[in-house]
Amino acid sequence: MSKIHLETLAVHSGEMPSIHENEPITTPIILGTNFERHADGEYKHGWSYTRAANPNRTSWEGALAALEGGKAAAAFSSGSAATMALFQALQPGDHVIATAGFYGTTKILKELLAPWGLNVTLLDTGKLDAVRAALTPQTKLVFVETPSNPLMRVSDIAALAEIAHKHGARMACDSTAATPVLQRSLALGADLALHSATKYLGGHSDVAGGALIADQDDEFFAKVRAWQTTGGAIQSPFDCWLLQRGAKTLALRVRQQAANAQTIAEFLAGHKNVQSCLYAGLKSHPGHDIAARQMQGGFGGLLSFLVHGGQKEALGVTAKCKLIRRATSLGGVETTIDHRGSVEPPGFGTPENLLRLSVGIEHVDDLIADLDQALQR
Repeated sequence: MSKIHLETLAVHSGEMPSIHENEPITTPIILGTNFERHADGEYKHGWSYTRAANPNRTSWEGALAALEGGKAAAAFSSGSAATMALFQALQPGDHVIATAGFYGTTKILKELLAPWGLNVTLLDTGKLDAVRAALTPQTKLVFVETPSNPLMRVSDIAALAEIAHKHGARMACDSTAATPVLQRSLALGADLALHSATKYLGGHSDVAGGALIADQDDEFFAKVRAWQTTGGAIQSPFDCWLLQRGAKTLALRVRQQAANAQTIAEFLAGHKNVQSCLYAGLKSHPGHDIAARQMQGGFGGLLSFLVHGGQKEALGVTAKCKLIRRATSLGGVETTIDHRGSVEPPGFGTPENLLRLSVGIEHVDDLIADLDQALQR
């Protein structure tokens, strides 16, 4: 068979190994925590205890690896757990360069892992000279989020991978906002791809999860797996099942969300009551050319915009939204709006007049009408 397309992989990859004849078309949920040995004392399918492995997790991890084009994948209970496992596979004293303004990861690095002994430099990874200048003999990982959330900055994955590899370091990319539908970071040179599966992979705002996918199933990824299994940060069987079910429609959802977001960004960029719109799909965006080179088929369903005024005016817009929901997560089929300054700590750097929009799959004309009436003063 010729190369299989992503849409087909999303539906068929990671199917559970056959245990009985006359298997169901839909992957079953296997909730058992303990598995019986065969008469010879072996585990025929490799499952012994659900913390170590579970049929649903095995299936979901196979799907993740296929979607990102990786050799191995690990599913976690949340995106934060996946991020923790990535950094804790390093050693105290190691140095990490990471994208600044990345709220959840910044909290993990500063509040949990810096006291543990990890040295951290946060900067705009879109500025390659700044990354080169920050390298030290102890730098073991360059970690980038692109497009970044919520400032929508774009980093050059291929260039950063080259910089990291020349220095003997690994490069990891959080592609949550882009998804493997629009951006396959491993193919661009990254060693690891990270996702908060809670967002687009699940896509229905009903399950939490995280994922790490590796270009090589090597010693480093074995350490990641140790934090997953020995550390117990595993994804439950039911959550794996929900995520795998959600991922079957990933390509359809993300392409519609990206198309809607592009139309909405163009609308907002020309609105009299909008100061600016941050979206890589706009040709005026400083990272547009890089994004166009490394993203295929759209620029994602996430965008931010700044209204004229401050926090009061921004919150006033959210209060007037009728169709668009006020919520802080993203990636679901429903459109949500979030005032990031109300969530992030003081001094984090997000403008107080910034609103983040996670665009769903509703009809774009309805979304624009809701935004237009909410922006009127």
